[in-house]
Amino acid sequence: MINYTKSVLCLLVLSLIFSCGNADDDVNFQLNEGNGELGKGKEPDDCLNFGESDLILSIQDEYTTLPGKVSILFKVSDSDGNPVAGLTADKFTIYEQGRNDDCFKTISSSESFARISPNSQVFSNNTLLVLDLSNSVLQGSLAELKNAATSFVNNVMPATQSESFKMAIYWFDGEDELHLLNDLTSSATELTTAIDGITEDISNDPSTDLYGAVLKTTKKAEELVKSTSSDDNISAASVVLFTDGTDQASRYKEADAIKVVEDANRNISFFTIGLGAEIDTQVLESIGKTSSVVAANAAELETTFNQISARVSEQANSFYLFEYCTPKRDGSGESNLVIRVIDGTKQGAVQTKFSANDFTGGCE
Repeated sequence: MINYTKSVLCLLVLSLIFSCGNADDDVNFQLNEGNGELGKGKEPDDCLNFGESDLILSIQDEYTTLPGKVSILFKVSDSDGNPVAGLTADKFTIYEQGRNDDCFKTISSSESFARISPNSQVFSNNTLLVLDLSNSVLQGSLAELKNAATSFVNNVMPATQSESFKMAIYWFDGEDELHLLNDLTSSATELTTAIDGITEDISNDPSTDLYGAVLKTTKKAEELVKSTSSDDNISAASVVLFTDGTDQASRYKEADAIKVVEDANRNISFFTIGLGAEIDTQVLESIGKTSSVVAANAAELETTFNQISARVSEQANSFYLFEYCTPKRDGSGESNLVIRVIDGTKQGAVQTKFSANDFTGGCE
């Protein structure tokens, strides 16, 4: 484990929705792909005899802070890949194995000051909401879309404004341009005001350049992840795209749009929302590789957007920064560590290790 002298671990999570058979596991920040779904961790030692896991703890990052604090950032999912949110510190148990231990020993949560530490998380969460404002939407479902998009913003953006949570809104029609409705901001009021200002005459081209919108939005998302990531910050972007039809402009190829999504940075999540009977659900599922949903008619739009916002919150809150003060001290070398969670009838655990070099007492 890398030994950093930082007091803050930067986490980012972005956004995600009810699935129509799509994977929900591509949001995997700093994931060590060589270790598969457990990230930087591995299965617990057999001596613990935990049995089969119902919950998956995927370690995203880990570090130590003097005089003796161990911090682990991980994501919790169920066996189907669905995020598990809202777990509290009392549901976790810490096990350590030192050089003289045949198996692992339980570490007291109270004596080790174990805690989930949301105040130590600095989120860099950039969501790109992309709206189809082609003629069919403007003439047929604009009012419903504005209500749904407003509800989405209010549900996703934190009640207390934070520079760590930002959203931008773009729109497309038939032009070879991704139009900016509102730039990245942490203000929900600014975003909803922009949505309220959409009028039926906003577009000059009644066609639909869906594939162009996908290509251009993905490029912006890639740039965002790159510009907001650093050695002490984990960043991601979420693309949430709404359309009521298929690509009509034929300016770009379907295969190119799907490929750019497939090849995108793993820290970018893609979601699509389709409306009505004219959409191509297979294409939208390919573009919305994280999740794709469909509203049968305009009246269902707000309900669908609300489902999405719930998924966003679930995903964001399924990442945990778990911190505790180890009893291991300088000279003890490298120790194995297991974190186990029990949530009702479900349980899961993950194993990693840390070095106690220079560790002393006094950690809180």
